[in-house]
Amino acid sequence: MTAAEEWQHWTEARTAAAGAPHGPLALTGTHWLGPEPAEIPGLPGHWWAADGLVRLSVAAADGVRLEEVGSHPLDGEAALRPDSDPAAQTAVLGDIRLVPIDREGELALRVFDPASPARAAFAGITVFPYAPEWAVQAVFTPFEDERAVVVPNADGRERSLEVSGQIAFKLAGEPHTLTVSRSGDRLAGVIADGTSGNLTYRFRFITLPAPDGEGRTVLDLNHAYLPPCAFADHFICPFPPPGNRLTVAVEAGEKHVLAG
Repeated sequence: MTAAEEWQHWTEARTAAAGAPHGPLALTGTHWLGPEPAEIPGLPGHWWAADGLVRLSVAAADGVRLEEVGSHPLDGEAALRPDSDPAAQTAVLGDIRLVPIDREGELALRVFDPASPARAAFAGITVFPYAPEWAVQAVFTPFEDERAVVVPNADGRERSLEVSGQIAFKLAGEPHTLTVSRSGDRLAGVIADGTSGNLTYRFRFITLPAPDGEGRTVLDLNHAYLPPCAFADHFICPFPPPGNRLTVAVEAGEKHVLAG
């Protein structure tokens, strides 16, 4: 495929994933849990956090079960491992998925309902046309040590964001840098630019290929994409770290979620 064809395939896949039955548009709630059993609106039983696990107490007649082939309804007390655990667990209630999450030691339960109003109204993701000039060479320089910066999050709280180094590149002949994190072998960043909050959502995410031995990689802003919180308010998304607000208007990548 050409770069433009690959980008078209990427945009189609992004739209399909957003509108999937348990995609980001299906998120109807993120419920933070305390140490005492409590009810969650719309769900049976009681839920709480203890010993790094999401705990619940339900009856078999409630119909909550693990998302495993052949699983039976839970009866009595049970515990679910959150997404920070390599063996994370998910529960289901009919078509609804119940996903335990761990954020800096705080546990919550996310509810994904395929019948959510946002998913029903979804009409696609608006994008800028593909433009090859927005794909530029970049050089990654790692920090001597991994570090964390504290940034605001979409839910109004401040949290640590792990960062690994900076990429240097040029746009229209002008030099720029962005602070990025490692995401497996690849690099990832949170950015804003001259379109943010107007032509595009207030910030976007980027992903870059793994740098080679000399730190060389490619920043393709045609693939700048919307964060999960652009699809549902119940997601927690970090804002750009200091220095990651480009003055140039990046008219490339995804713009907004479109509702019908």
